[in-house]
Amino acid sequence: MILAVDVGNTNIVLGCIEDNEILFRERIYTNQLATDLEYAANLKTAMEMHDITPKQISGAIISSVVPTMTGIFSAAIKKLIGVKPMVVGPGIKTGLSIVIDNPAQLGSDLVVDAVAGLSEYAPPMIIIDMGTATTLSVVDEKRRYIGGMIVTGMAVATDALVSRTAQLPKFAFEKPQKVIGTNTVDCLKSGLMYSNACALDGMCDRIEEELGQKCTVIATGGLASTVIPLCRRDIILDDDLLLKGLNVIYKKNI
Repeated sequence: MILAVDVGNTNIVLGCIEDNEILFRERIYTNQLATDLEYAANLKTAMEMHDITPKQISGAIISSVVPTMTGIFSAAIKKLIGVKPMVVGPGIKTGLSIVIDNPAQLGSDLVVDAVAGLSEYAPPMIIIDMGTATTLSVVDEKRRYIGGMIVTGMAVATDALVSRTAQLPKFAFEKPQKVIGTNTVDCLKSGLMYSNACALDGMCDRIEEELGQKCTVIATGGLASTVIPLCRRDIILDDDLLLKGLNVIYKKNI
């Protein structure tokens, strides 16, 4: 059994995997002020909730887009299970051909997403990851990562809007009852959520137009489950994509 962890700017996704089966997936808040002991306690609590003990873990792997957190979380895992985790980065085999201007600039989470996508779905593909930022990654029919785009995340956009206006309240990301809102909260819900859904539909259309091919479209990330059902095109929702990718990469490196 392995422990897989993806450290993002807002949330940390973690889970245990045994024989390609994801036993659980949990999210915890990314707190750059927390110590390795605090994160070890978080990991232990999550595992205990699913009846898993540290002794059952034989290895671990981390991907991280927060450099200051990588060492802290590595230390937390070593403290909890006594194993130094594998870290996705230079020197790690991924099997992914990256043909962008500077492959070293590609975030480890996008690498992991693409590796998982290629192990599960048919290229060419577009992989949408809705987290702090919304990213779209494009993998061509030759199984090469050829580029993508980065968009302001829905939660970040909402926080900016609410913080810079005097009368707009915070609201929950829930499906609006209708497109035309009749009160402030419903107008906010409709505006933010449908605009993101329309943007994803439109960007996928433009990517396919540029490629000259239809693509498999996969979506993951904390906000994907709220927005993807509002999209008009067929998009596969895969909440476990990152954990699947970490599992594939771990196996390539043992």
